[in-house]
Amino acid sequence: MRTETAPQTEALHEHVLVCVSPSPSSPYIIKTAARMASAFGAEFTALYVQTPLSESMSEQDRTRLRENISFAEQQGAYLVTVYGEDIASQIAEFVRVSGVTKIVLGRSNVSRRHFWNKAPLTEKLTDLVPSADIHIIPDMTLEKRRPMLGRFSLKQFIVYPRDFLIMLVVIALVTAIGLLFGYFGIDESTIMAIYILGVLLVALSTRGYTTSIICSFTSVLAFYFFFTEPKMSLHSFDSRYTVAFLIMLIISIVTGALATKLKDHAKVSAQSAFKTKVLFDTNQMLQKSKSETDIMNVTASQLMKLLDRAIVIYPEANGKIDKGLLYSDTTDTMNEDLFTSEEHETAKWVFENHHRAGRCTDRFPDAKCLYLALRIHTHVFGVVGVHIPARPLDYFENSILLSILGECSLAIENLRNEQEKERSAILAKNEQMRADFLRTFSHDLRTPLTSISGNASTLLANYDKLDDETRKQIFSDMYDDSQWLINLVENLLSVTRIEEGRMHLNLSVQLMEEVIDEAIRYIVRRKKSHDIKVEYIDDLLLAKVDAKLIIQVIINLVDNAIKYTAEGSHIVITARKKDSFVEVSVADDGEGIPDEIKPQIFEMFYTGNTSLADSRRSLGLGLFLCQSIVTAHGGTLTVTDNEPHGSVFTFTIPSSEVIQHE
Repeated sequence: MRTETAPQTEALHEHVLVCVSPSPSSPYIIKTAARMASAFGAEFTALYVQTPLSESMSEQDRTRLRENISFAEQQGAYLVTVYGEDIASQIAEFVRVSGVTKIVLGRSNVSRRHFWNKAPLTEKLTDLVPSADIHIIPDMTLEKRRPMLGRFSLKQFIVYPRDFLIMLVVIALVTAIGLLFGYFGIDESTIMAIYILGVLLVALSTRGYTTSIICSFTSVLAFYFFFTEPKMSLHSFDSRYTVAFLIMLIISIVTGALATKLKDHAKVSAQSAFKTKVLFDTNQMLQKSKSETDIMNVTASQLMKLLDRAIVIYPEANGKIDKGLLYSDTTDTMNEDLFTSEEHETAKWVFENHHRAGRCTDRFPDAKCLYLALRIHTHVFGVVGVHIPARPLDYFENSILLSILGECSLAIENLRNEQEKERSAILAKNEQMRADFLRTFSHDLRTPLTSISGNASTLLANYDKLDDETRKQIFSDMYDDSQWLINLVENLLSVTRIEEGRMHLNLSVQLMEEVIDEAIRYIVRRKKSHDIKVEYIDDLLLAKVDAKLIIQVIINLVDNAIKYTAEGSHIVITARKKDSFVEVSVADDGEGIPDEIKPQIFEMFYTGNTSLADSRRSLGLGLFLCQSIVTAHGGTLTVTDNEPHGSVFTFTIPSSEVIQHE
């Protein structure tokens, strides 16, 4: 029997991690890791572990570190920064959380000389993450780069005048307290603890290790001088004091070192918390932004607050960078130098090549700003420039800068996606409205045209055979159909003028009785199936209106009442004076309008469903047109329920007074 092995359907997800350092050989290690990631089709991450000692790096190492980080990004690595003192444990924790399968790092060829030396990084990682493949690239330069003081820098052993003064004040204060305790008979062990507390306070309030070490020796000597027999002397007759002094000195030195290390840890933790808070605040502010301009303003203000430097932003417009925008707290004339042709050329190069350039880089190093692209993958939304007059950005500032620019790019992309969705929804809605309009318009045209064509055909074929009464009825029907078509076209043209903003009112003082009577004459041919009445509550109602348009409003409202009420229904037109307006109401006793559709009846192309409407369905333009005309006159159009049933459409227009000429 033959068996076959099914092909593996899901390949193992590979994740390559390279550790970045200021080492001169780091670019070679990064390039090797990039090739490995490309060969495996793996995710590629560059990790930098920032320790409390990172700030003590020389300027040469800082520059080399920035170059190595930039090179890692150029190789396609996703840059991640973690904070901690133990580099091996930080790398191991990131490996476990991120699912890293391969680690690439450099190692010195120098072996451990003594058993008390700390194990190298590679040995620690082998023990901490046995599940990951560790690829070690020999690095001959690591041992040469290490300073003679091991993990400590020279800055940590400098004694500053302010720190020395603090030490003297603390020792004097502790000694005074000790003398006071001695006066009250408190034993020497308590006084010794007070001196240790003083060493701890000095270590917490000063910089480096030297001051705390000097404080430890000085505290021992002070205790020896003031509190041992014979007092006020450095001679002791009791040999047990020698051991006590040695223990006190060791405790003081260890306490001072631990306090200094704790202070360094607190500083790193504060930086990490500060970065987290800033990114959180920036994210919230960007989410509230309603436009790309708002997003740019938020980004610039956050960067100014963090870096205390002028910011220049070149937004993208039609595939090119637009005019630069300067954000600065000062009005120095130096800021004008940020918009020279050389600066613009640098920003343009960054926009086109998607890489940083300008100050502190190999490309356009004479520029006054460091320029970075606002981008998501290959889509660039603009270029941000950071003015660097003297001191370059440290790694902490650079990491925050990159994080904020990433948040800004993501916010712009989300905003554009949302706008694109809105445009697509509007286009879909317009297309649906267009389809509904064409379908309804075709139906509305077909019915009267078919009637006119049929009546005309009947007259042509049987004119002599028809009596006068029949011919008159046919002509009347043809006239009604043609008038309905004319009214339909007039409404459509009026709506078109309104949409294009071409509606112009020819205002004049009109007697509303004449306007309403003129409108009734247009619909008199349909009056025979409905009882239409006109009531004038007040005499001599004058209004300053465009008579033709108001006639069209009344015709549409009455025609709407005729269409949606049964034959024999009553329609009442009422006109009255109300404050500084003339109020005209068209009431019917039909079925009425449901409350849920009342807000929609004034929308364009909206038609209500009713079995009472005849075959000529409305386009949904009449009420929309009425509201537009009344609003243009400075009035309002509303709909209410009629009692006991039916609807009442009421519109108001400004009234006018009679002008007498003497």
